Amino acid sequence: MEISIIEAGYFKLDGGAMFGVVPKSMWQKINPADEKNLCTWAMRCLLVKDGDRLILFDTGMGEKQDEKFRGHFEPHGPNNLSQSIRNAGYHLEEITDVFLTHLHFDHCGGALYRGTDGEIKPLFPNAKYWTNQEHLDSALQPNFREKASFLKENIVPLLEHKVMHFLPVEQGIHFTENITVDFYYGHTTAMMVPTIEIDNGNKLVFPADLLPSAGHVRMPFVMSYDIRPLETLKEKAAFYEKILDNQTFILFEHDKNIELGQLSKNEKGRFRIDQYMDLATIV
Repeated sequence: MEISIIEAGYFKLDGGAMFGVVPKSMWQKINPADEKNLCTWAMRCLLVKDGDRLILFDTGMGEKQDEKFRGHFEPHGPNNLSQSIRNAGYHLEEITDVFLTHLHFDHCGGALYRGTDGEIKPLFPNAKYWTNQEHLDSALQPNFREKASFLKENIVPLLEHKVMHFLPVEQGIHFTENITVDFYYGHTTAMMVPTIEIDNGNKLVFPADLLPSAGHVRMPFVMSYDIRPLETLKEKAAFYEKILDNQTFILFEHDKNIELGQLSKNEKGRFRIDQYMDLATIV
């Protein structure tokens, strides 16, 4: 098994939206906001070579959106999805699977590109793209909270090109022999969270927006984007108990500073991330 972190750049989101009911005086210490109250976040993806499959987990927002859209979210930074994959030693044509944790624009927009003819096409020509029917249904008929995050141009072309495939919604289902998937409903309907069993016995979990950054580890730190925040609290508690061991590590998709961490629980029963490391230390 080979594992690579794929950096797809940075973007900005409102700090209050990202930290929910937590006062700015507290979250400002974690991720300082600019003059427009925007904080910088990573779009960190994961590439796993598992047997004869080369699997990309999430894709960032991509580069096909217009300037008005980009002005809202200010994508920036030295990295983009395609170049990061090439830097990892692979070509776009080698990707066999694109696993989309959910279909919010900052997780799936990079799955497609706009050709010179204006048509939106899959970026990875030989890949199967994975979601689940329950989540797709919610994305195609979004509630008012999520309507601005589910963009038709990120979803419909994948269906039109007949590259979208569907996992059954069964907790702990195997995606490959070494990758299992759990489903979560607090952030969005049936978000998929993979856990990768590494050859040395360690595990790497990619929690997407269940735990978008190390700064969200405390229980009340729940995003305003979550459609079922009370469900998120229950899911975080169950997730923490599941991964609380010395061989499970968390890859943070949106933390601009911290790639990887490990959960611990102090004597007062409070969870925290107190070990930070890079990928090379666990694989």
